[in-house]
Order: sequence, then structure tokens, then C-alpha cells
Amino acid sequence: MRHTLFAALGWALVASSLTAAPPAPLETIDSQPSWILENRDVRLAVTRHGGHMAPVEFLRASGRPVQPYHVSPWQNEHRADLPAPVLASLRGDWFCLPFGGNGAEFRGEKHPPHGEVAGAPWTHVDTRHADGRHTLVLAFEPQARRGRIEKELTLVDGHDAVYSRHVVSGFAGPAPCGHHATLAMPDAEGVFRVSTSPIEFGSTNPTRFSDPANGEYQSLAIAAPFTDLAHVPLLERGAGTADLTRLPARRGYADLVQVVNTPEGIGWTCAVRTDEGWLWYALKDPKVLRSTLFWIENRGRHGSPWLGRNNCLGLEDVTAFFAEGLAASAGSNLLTRRGIPTALVFSADTPTEIRYIQGVARVPEGFGKVVTAEFAPGQVTFVDEAGKRATARVNHAFLTVGSL
Repeated sequence: MRHTLFAALGWALVASSLTAAPPAPLETIDSQPSWILENRDVRLAVTRHGGHMAPVEFLRASGRPVQPYHVSPWQNEHRADLPAPVLASLRGDWFCLPFGGNGAEFRGEKHPPHGEVAGAPWTHVDTRHADGRHTLVLAFEPQARRGRIEKELTLVDGHDAVYSRHVVSGFAGPAPCGHHATLAMPDAEGVFRVSTSPIEFGSTNPTRFSDPANGEYQSLAIAAPFTDLAHVPLLERGAGTADLTRLPARRGYADLVQVVNTPEGIGWTCAVRTDEGWLWYALKDPKVLRSTLFWIENRGRHGSPWLGRNNCLGLEDVTAFFAEGLAASAGSNLLTRRGIPTALVFSADTPTEIRYIQGVARVPEGFGKVVTAEFAPGQVTFVDEAGKRATARVNHAFLTVGSL
């Protein structure tokens, strides 16, 4: 889970030299100044505020590009009433440390929702292009718990994928963390087919996730275990179960569930747009990012800035106890009592590296829910329920060896 990247002196020298890079130009996209990284295949934007990655355009070379990520509908309204800094940029994928609401203090620390990293300015460190690799490096230094986080995003020529590396140094102690990948949800019911690598345990949120007293509504049961995403208990007694592999559904509700992936091999999550003929995927080391949270937001929140209009699907690969935050994730909880870690233990002396891959691939006509992923050198093939196949070029070894 923790990887020694440099000896202490070497790390300090590298960090010092990187921060001396000249500033990079910013492009304002949906109200947020953003850095741009692109090649022939992929173009991505990363906001200065919070380091949120979107929009991202995949399959550029095909002439039919795909932009899978959500951008929150209040982005150009310049609202002054946002209840959390993370909402100022909310879009696409962003790194969370500590992940979750963080409402409770922990050992004298008080963090904002999803951590300072998700709602404060990052610094440009470097942009480099060499040997068909294109890399953007950003840095952030939190204050609630001192340390340094470096974000490294890389594009590889010929791959419709984004390779992410976050290096956490000097940030000592337990904390939940992870990626908050958030996809744009279509309006047509059931056209998104969603699945993950095998799960060993799943549960709906342990407390009420959406409170009607705040103009929020949920459809799923509270603290209900399940083993199959196609059969998740509903809140209304006697109403049966919900199929979370077919989305969107249940307009007017906002729900959260967590599945714990089996720790062997490469973990994957897929969302297939059956109406447009493509799939989005994420790959991870499940020993590092142990679980996947489903944030299913189908116009179920009516307070500001949501106003009953936000429609997105968060597929969030984390090591965390739901979105309960640092105190709940670092202590005893429903998952830790089952032997499932809900926080990483960071060291002040040994940097921790979290690697992640997100990409898009075309699928054949009639392609449905992914049921398995077959990994071969330099590629992954996703197989649906009918045996149809979709292959993507990707260097999945990056997750374990760290090199591209």
C-alpha cells in the first residue's frame, strides 16, 4: 500500500526543483480556470480550484469524440451560497483526502468535505512531453494536516486513457482517500449498464443519506446488506429491490451504496452507454483502493445549489467508510469489523503512491453489461453478458509497477 519512491533527501531535492517550473497558461472552462493536457487521442482539463478533471474528450482521433464526465449545473452562476468548497468546481474526477464529509473532528484536525485538496487552489509544477507520453504535474500542501500531494496525469499516444498518480508525502496518520469519478447521467431510463469486478460485500448507506427535512429524498434502504448490485433493498417496506446495474432510474432520488471488491488481481468498474455505443472504465489496485461507492444523484436534492436539477453518477474508488469522513473511517465501523480497511495509514517518512486509470472504448452494437474483464499485455477486453467483446489499449501494469 505504501511505496518508497525516493530516499528522504532525494525526494526533497526533486520536489524543490519541480516547484521552480514557470507558470502554465490557464483556460477558463465553465467558470473555472483550468490547465489543459492533450494529444491526438485525449484532451483533458484540470481545474486550479480543487484539481477536478473535466471535461475530458476521449476518442478524438475517431472523429466521434466522447465526453463522459459530469459538470455541475451551477458552474456559471457564480453562487455565493455554496455549503462546501468542493462544490465550487464539482465536475469529473477529483482526488479526495480525507474522503467524505469530515463533519467530526479527529485528533484536533478539522477537514472540509473531501479534504482541502478538493476545494482549494493547486499549483502547477511541470508539463512535459517525451517519447509519446504527455504529463501534467500539480501540487497541493494541506494545512489541517501538513504534508504534500503531487498529482501526475499522463496521456500515452494511441491510448484513450488517463493515467493518474497521486504521491502523498509528509502527511502522517490514518485517513480515507480515493477518486471521485463522476459521470454525466443520461435522461433516458436504463441506458447506462453499470458493473464492477467481483464484490465480497455491499451495503446501502449506514444512516439516512438524503434527509427530507433538507429537501432531499432517497429510494434505497438504510444499512441494508446485499451481494448483487441488481438486487439492492428499497426504503419503502415491501417494495422489493432496485437494479443498480440499469441507470438512470428512480427520478427524484439521491442514494449512496458501497461495494467492497475482492482484493485479487485488477479491480475494474464499467459504465456502458448502450444508446451511444461506448463504455467508460476505471482500473485500480483493489488492495490500495478497496471499495467502490455509487453516488446515484437523479435530481433528488432541492436545496442550494442542487435545486432538483443535478443528474450524475459517481463511481468512486476509495478506501473509506462510505462518505462518513475521517473520524468514522479511522475508527471501528461496520466494514472494519468485517476486516475491511477503511483508511490508509500514511507515513511522514515514506511517501504513499495511489495509481488509477480511467478510459473509454467503443463497443459493438447491442453490447450490454460487462461481466468480466480479460487482461493481456498492453490491453484489456471487456466481455458482456452475451459474450460480445470490446478491447482497449491500456498499460494496466502501471497500477502495480508504476511506470509507463
